Amino acid sequence: MIKKTAPDHQTGKPFRQPVILTIIIYYLTSQTSVSLLLSSHPTPPPIPILPIPTSQQISWQLTEMAMFLHFGTNTFTDSEWGTGHVDPSLFNPTSFNASQWVNVAKNNGFSRVILTVKHHDGFCLWPSEYTDYSVKSSSWRNGTGDVLKELTEAAKSAGLQLGVYLSPWDRHEPTYGETLEYNEYYMGQMTELLTRYGEIREVWLDGAKGEKEKDMEYFFDDWFSLIHQLQPGAVIFSDDGPDTRWVGDESGVAGTTCWSLFNRSAIKIGDTNPKYSGEGDPLGHDWVPAECDVSIRPGWFWHASQVPKSAITLLDLYYKSVGRNCLLLLNVPPNSSGLISQEDIRVLEEFSEIRKSIFSNNLAKGALISASSVRDGPNNSRYGPDNVLEEGIYLYWAPSKAQSKWVLNLDFEEVVSFNVLLVQEPIHMGQRIIEFHVDFLNLEGDWEEVVHGTTVGYKRLLRFGKVESSKLRVVIDKCRADPLISYLGIYEDPFSILGHVSNSSSASMSKDGKLLQQSMYHNSPRVSSF
Repeated sequence: MIKKTAPDHQTGKPFRQPVILTIIIYYLTSQTSVSLLLSSHPTPPPIPILPIPTSQQISWQLTEMAMFLHFGTNTFTDSEWGTGHVDPSLFNPTSFNASQWVNVAKNNGFSRVILTVKHHDGFCLWPSEYTDYSVKSSSWRNGTGDVLKELTEAAKSAGLQLGVYLSPWDRHEPTYGETLEYNEYYMGQMTELLTRYGEIREVWLDGAKGEKEKDMEYFFDDWFSLIHQLQPGAVIFSDDGPDTRWVGDESGVAGTTCWSLFNRSAIKIGDTNPKYSGEGDPLGHDWVPAECDVSIRPGWFWHASQVPKSAITLLDLYYKSVGRNCLLLLNVPPNSSGLISQEDIRVLEEFSEIRKSIFSNNLAKGALISASSVRDGPNNSRYGPDNVLEEGIYLYWAPSKAQSKWVLNLDFEEVVSFNVLLVQEPIHMGQRIIEFHVDFLNLEGDWEEVVHGTTVGYKRLLRFGKVESSKLRVVIDKCRADPLISYLGIYEDPFSILGHVSNSSSASMSKDGKLLQQSMYHNSPRVSSF
């Protein structure tokens, strides 16, 4: 059937819409559809700034704390560096219980345990086929025991990650000093460790060696390739990485400025620059975050005459390692019975309770939060400031592009007291923040700076004298790229005695928030002793 065109009522002729009007209507309709289509698409995230971490490095960083376990013949000879010629029959931990080690670690917030499967004396805690200087020649379990195997099973059962430390320096092995032969020996033992005990999440190496010892060239690149080949999920620790680096001291303290960025070519294993290792490099081409190793006791191995550090000392180390973008590797050496000593456990439990007491109450979650700008507009919740109250690194606040001012504002609507700031960056997007500071609103209605910090990275904790105020702001002063913040925490720590800064006091602060000098004016009813 042919459809007839309706006639024009005035002329009686068929009505025909002008061609030009049809084109205009079509164009406008098309443009509206395209705009609606485009507006329905989410704004993509900003481009990461290189370098960025691997998935293994992110997993390592998220663990925050690992427990180091130095155990071996030194435990029974009251020594730190064994000679390599001690009778292996001395090794006899009659009450050995790997599950106790693992439970102590898990119950106190450690996500990973790392065992010294061979220290410098060369004694092996597994029955290596390459030497008789191991548990198979000991009195323990008539030579049938395997410390690593039992620890592996206990860690797996508890859901903890496992790492191993295989010392490159070996004072027992006859081939040590013969470059090719010893490197073959070392890689043979490494292959045993990485193929017989399931998943290994960290391989820990160092360049320690006594003076006047045999010269030895280690084939580190070959070792690293082998490790990544056999255990692709593992990170490798050494003075220069490739995955995590030594912080440059054995006191558990990172630099107050601490970049995950690093130039591996600037460091030689066994010959480090402590300042460079501790601070990293804002111009570094490699992502190699730092690991802070320290022992709970004065020595790395257990000694009956030594006592552990206090829980408050461990808290201070937590601030200066995890709170400075590092992982805390705390050595807790088992005793000669094969158990972690009760005095060490008591300190760890107190340390755990203190951390829970401080960080279980994020005051920021009770505040109204706003930002100086938001990527793609203030109504874009994908990048809004509320994201910084969600724990984790994958949601974050992102400001508008190319801004000159980056601020997060917190309004508590009532006076609160606090003395700790926590800031995290989404490290999968790169480390960005170079400098930042925190202001609070004083009684005169003026913004007053309370603390200044430098790098952030995975986690930054700053302590300062107690502040009492209803408003504060975090101001980012300098960045490598537009800043991104994944988490913000405001806490009160009653254990670290740092002084008192109210909105009627003035204080002089260091870059790390340590109170250097302060004048107190007790004309405010909210001022109290700290």
